[in-house]
Amino acid sequence: MGKKVQPAVKEPGKIAEHSEVSLGELKAVGAETGERKEIRIAIAGLGNCASALAQGIEYYRNIKEEDMYINGLMNPSVGGYLPKHIKVVAAFEVNALKIGKDVAEAIYCDPITTPHFVAPEKYPKTGTIVQAGPVLDGVAPHMRERFHVYEDVDPKIKPCDVVQVLKDARAEILINYCPVGSFKASRFYAQAALDAGCGFINCIPEFIVSEQVPGDKDWVAEFKERGLPCAGDDIKSQVGATIMHRMLAKLFLDRGVIVKDTYQLNIGGDTDFENMKMESRLVTKRKSKTAAVTSVLPYETKCRIGPSDFVPFLLGKKICYIRMNGVTFGGVPLEVDVKMRVEDAPNSAGVVFDIIRVMKLALNRKVSGRLDSIASFSFKHPPIQPPSDIIAKSWVAEFIEGKRER
Repeated sequence: MGKKVQPAVKEPGKIAEHSEVSLGELKAVGAETGERKEIRIAIAGLGNCASALAQGIEYYRNIKEEDMYINGLMNPSVGGYLPKHIKVVAAFEVNALKIGKDVAEAIYCDPITTPHFVAPEKYPKTGTIVQAGPVLDGVAPHMRERFHVYEDVDPKIKPCDVVQVLKDARAEILINYCPVGSFKASRFYAQAALDAGCGFINCIPEFIVSEQVPGDKDWVAEFKERGLPCAGDDIKSQVGATIMHRMLAKLFLDRGVIVKDTYQLNIGGDTDFENMKMESRLVTKRKSKTAAVTSVLPYETKCRIGPSDFVPFLLGKKICYIRMNGVTFGGVPLEVDVKMRVEDAPNSAGVVFDIIRVMKLALNRKVSGRLDSIASFSFKHPPIQPPSDIIAKSWVAEFIEGKRER
């Protein structure tokens, strides 16, 4: 595990008080006591984001509840749950190189480009073997070779009974990490979560929790009827293009500057960007990212947001260019240009850590249906777009304390 660097502060031991809202020190309703507690998660799509999440469980295994601002983790503790309490008990893939391997090995298999912040040889075996999931529309035609799809590589491999695997593993939460554009695959796993009695976290821009797509079933009503929580859609990064763009738009609004027009261009080198070369898979992605930014403004403005190109040699890096054209005092123009470069997959893993732990509290409290508070804070396209991320974080705090129903 890497060496932790903790910044010097004026009051050691009270660092969390400097945050707008600290989630770690809240008295959580539905929290468990003792060290034997665990959160049993299953993952659909063991790609770059899942690799970062799984590596993070090991990387932060030894942190304590009182730790804060330790190498980029937003909230070491949520409701008394630490990263070490999260356990991957099932995983589903279409990549023949990953199927049949322990999760500890599969999270490093091709075409993973996520940085190894936990060295493969230091990651302990989990005892969880990756199972073959159905392909459905989870793989774009141009990605079949890149993803080593088992139907092409080894036709003897057959998809498992996902629901039975979830039940046998006693999974509590299923996380959807399928590639962008996986309409059918996402709904397959949402149904599997329902049938297996799991909460559902939808990390991709398929609108399952945030809105009912015409002709689709009312997924939120189904989860509520089964007594299960759900959260989505389309995960935000810790500090990513969307939240940076939102904060700039909110800054312009608060300071009386009119946003005349704005754009956000993104390039990257991982399989997410390679998959998104197919424009037909980007419809909900563009809608999700655009709504996340324009929703903070009380007026219409010209806005273009979305992936722009796949640059293979960038590997897991994502580069974002944001342009804001504003009108300030006296009608004088104001222009802002921002460039941000991040490792894409790890940038969202810490956010998912928090969603997992909040959903565990919901399960303990038997809260069913959509979890509006954590969705508003953690997803680009939530059921309720918050006026600001600070307000959304306060909603999460209120939910943890039992002051908000969901």
